[in-house]
Amino acid sequence: MIRALCAAVLVTACAMSAPASASSPTPQPKPATTPGGGCTAITAPPPESAPPTSVNTLRQAYFCVLDNYYSGPVMDAKALLKSAFAAYTQNLMRRGADRADLSLPALTGDRGADWEAFAKVLGAGDPAALRAAITGMVAGLQDNHARWVRPTPPPEGGPTGTGIVGLSAAQGPRLDPAARPPLFITRVLPGSPAAKADIRAGDIVVKANGVPAFIGDTPNQSLVDAFASSTVRLTLKRPTTGRTRVVELKEGPVEERPPAVTSKKLADDVTYVQLPGFYEGAADQVIAKLSDKPKAVLLDLRGNGGGSPREVTRLLGAFAHGKVTSYFCPLKGDCVPNRTDDSVPLLGSRLIVLTDRGCASACEDFSAAVKGNDLGTLIGTRTAGAISGPSEAYLLDDGSVLLLPRIRHLGPAREIIDTIGVPVDHHAPMTALDLATGRDPGVAKALSLL
Repeated sequence: MIRALCAAVLVTACAMSAPASASSPTPQPKPATTPGGGCTAITAPPPESAPPTSVNTLRQAYFCVLDNYYSGPVMDAKALLKSAFAAYTQNLMRRGADRADLSLPALTGDRGADWEAFAKVLGAGDPAALRAAITGMVAGLQDNHARWVRPTPPPEGGPTGTGIVGLSAAQGPRLDPAARPPLFITRVLPGSPAAKADIRAGDIVVKANGVPAFIGDTPNQSLVDAFASSTVRLTLKRPTTGRTRVVELKEGPVEERPPAVTSKKLADDVTYVQLPGFYEGAADQVIAKLSDKPKAVLLDLRGNGGGSPREVTRLLGAFAHGKVTSYFCPLKGDCVPNRTDDSVPLLGSRLIVLTDRGCASACEDFSAAVKGNDLGTLIGTRTAGAISGPSEAYLLDDGSVLLLPRIRHLGPAREIIDTIGVPVDHHAPMTALDLATGRDPGVAKALSLL
């Protein structure tokens, strides 16, 4: 399940590299220029086969960050090498392969000279430890839109998994530190191993592979590794009955359908629309569902992991014209305003938006624009706070891809949303019992306001 969420975040970061609109283009990447050749801005899918990860791959990643990351020009490069070296040695230690001669050399701050000293210590390098080093170096940026992706071929016979693709505390590749007990399942794929084991949305996760979901009131991040296993032993509690049971769940064939916009009528002249992501064409799909121009629109963005800023500005154009929706800011120079797509006809509908901690990236861009421009009402819980800035993709020599933001996102009032999230106007969280019984406090609150 966590692996599926990680993949979704990475796809989102790639999609966020698109310009926000024709009138306010995002600064476009330039190929890195580093000694001996660096990374290049990716213009096509990575090659299906490539050499293994090498010391040169790590070198490319190091200079790629310095040349292309938002704060790369002013970054302390020594910190990058320290993060990489720490991850490299930890990987060796976990595998019982530590080396007595492996020590971080003295670093001077000269980016080129420090790399040469660093590489000399590594020697030929260990491929697995080198991959860990790149991962550790990128993680050291502490940026939710910076990722290192190693393309993997699709499995023979189709995708596999447990079928659990939603957790109440999931926030990208980790658990939300602000989440409170209990931890419960929010989505199960039909026909999957989880569904066949009668695991349902709303089931409370007490333990996974013996790891408790919470330590006191703090989410146990070790649960991420448990859910990433091909076999996971779950202790589950059903909120409707209080019954606790243990299920051993093994990966098997799963069918993940492409995301799609769904809608239904809730009351006279009130249309509910669920938008799972700001993927290409999503805005027009939503607008098509509202062709009858209802008096009120209830737009459900819960669990929406983001996507393209172009889709954000286009959908906002159905509810307002002439508004600044956000800003994209370089390290130096003026911020570029993003604006509503005024080519979209106005619906004239009242807008209510449902959000939660799974609403991230472009979803937060949309939510902040609605709140900041007084375009509607937000109901649910504060968004994820995972919107550092749109990422650009860079290819390394082993076929892997670095995703690095070149700019920073600010809200319509130039406010920082990253790591903070967008607050709602009305707090209406979904509980395990709500999911298990089919109740929806967000929808109920929206209808009461209407």
